[in-house]
Amino acid sequence: MNFLQSFHLRLCGFLLALLQLGFAQEISFHITPLRPVEQLRTEALKKQPPHEQGTFLSPDLVELVKLDPTIKLDIRYATANNFLGAPVYTQARAFLQRPAAEALLRAHRELETQGYGLIIHDGYRPWYVTKIFWDATPDDKKIFVADPAAGSKHNRGCAVDLSLYDLKTGKEVTMPSGYDEMTDRAYADYAGGTVEERARRALLRQAMEKQGFKVIPTEWWHFDYQDWKQYPIVNVKFEELGQ
Repeated sequence: MNFLQSFHLRLCGFLLALLQLGFAQEISFHITPLRPVEQLRTEALKKQPPHEQGTFLSPDLVELVKLDPTIKLDIRYATANNFLGAPVYTQARAFLQRPAAEALLRAHRELETQGYGLIIHDGYRPWYVTKIFWDATPDDKKIFVADPAAGSKHNRGCAVDLSLYDLKTGKEVTMPSGYDEMTDRAYADYAGGTVEERARRALLRQAMEKQGFKVIPTEWWHFDYQDWKQYPIVNVKFEELGQ
């Protein structure tokens, strides 16, 4: 272990202690990127998404907080608090294709009757960001990231990463794992954690699946919308989507 890796571990331990004392937000799982994120960003922006054949619907990306301001955002990829330890997005925003966005809103309003709201970690993801993730991630963790050669459902605006927050406290609830944690605790059927954590995970899944979303097996927080095949891979930056 070199000096930087040792320092990184000590820093994460310090931040975790702050979290446990209530002085910091949840600390994201971290890996050491194979190369610096800024270098990977420069390379990814020069590349083009894979060519697709077929007929697709025209993208109609909707900003989620404009549908309902009580949908909360915690866009980790716009901060250093993510699995790469560096900002990837330049804006903290979340979008979905309109039918998916409207379905998510229905889930949000149903959950409100049970004392919870939705907190969004990620929605539409430009293709170049998927390439950054892939190129930064070691081979033994690539099960948790999408291959840019095939594109991601996030790239199509039909996938969302999210959790629940408590309406009374306004705080994100605990689940069997943290967001973007690359361990078996992240699996949708992981049997560990507390009874309460598993119940909240099940409540989220039930509300989302009722509205046409499907959880992926390796990430309890990641849901794909049923019509994702109808949309093309998109590589438009957030800045180009307007305010």
